[in-house]
Amino acid sequence: MKVDKSIMIGWMLAAAACGFAQTADIETLRRGVNFIETKPRSESADAEILKLFQGLRVADVSDGMDRAGLPGTGLVDPSILPLWKDLDGFTHRICGIALTVRYVPAQIPALPEKLDGFTAWEGGWYNGLSSETWTQILRPGAVVVIDDAEDLDVGTIGSFNILAWFKAGALGVVTDAGARDTDEISREKVPLYLNRRSRGIRPGRNVLESVNRPVDIGGVLVCPGDVVVADGDGVVVVPRAAAKDVAAHARGILDGDKAGRKALYKSMGLPLDKTVE
Repeated sequence: MKVDKSIMIGWMLAAAACGFAQTADIETLRRGVNFIETKPRSESADAEILKLFQGLRVADVSDGMDRAGLPGTGLVDPSILPLWKDLDGFTHRICGIALTVRYVPAQIPALPEKLDGFTAWEGGWYNGLSSETWTQILRPGAVVVIDDAEDLDVGTIGSFNILAWFKAGALGVVTDAGARDTDEISREKVPLYLNRRSRGIRPGRNVLESVNRPVDIGGVLVCPGDVVVADGDGVVVVPRAAAKDVAAHARGILDGDKAGRKALYKSMGLPLDKTVE
């Protein structure tokens, strides 16, 4: 079967974006090794990329991925959707740079022997095993992407911490698991894309496994620095190395769509809105 050259280039770009390593010696393998390199980026480089994606929708970016030789790539499972929507200002939409976090199920809950020791146990778990140490590298323009223990009823995200992340510069959060305090989060208007509602606390349920490493969200590889775009259609992830090419294609698609719908609005006597202006 003959493979289109542009598609091959697209896959090579996607692989290069995450910096796939090649080999490791036996002792390194025994100690544990990551084979996908995390590449550092400057805040100014992130801002330059985000400017190219400003105003683009998931549909535009998905089409742009096709035209850049990455058909079907980056489309997160459609079960991950916005917790709330704002159809006037579209403030539920996200376009930012991935900061990745991975929590995994706890093996041994290690509950306190006495009930009066619960508070200390709980605090120790939050501050140690299941901490939010990654907030130290949180910066404006980031999308917090959390690969969590999706089969557990654990509310890693709640109304207090998500608001604190938002205050620190996060544009929103995407997770393959759940969140609790969803009524309050909806009122706070922090963009959140999730798989389901959850209730339990983190202590005894999950532990922090890695920060700023590649994660799997809804069947899609997300590397730190990738571009995350989310709206009512769901979530799409653009490999960093292909971002400029994808944005250029997506911009042309959006401009064409706006022009076509604007003409249709006028022919039907409909008032123009922000989606066509």
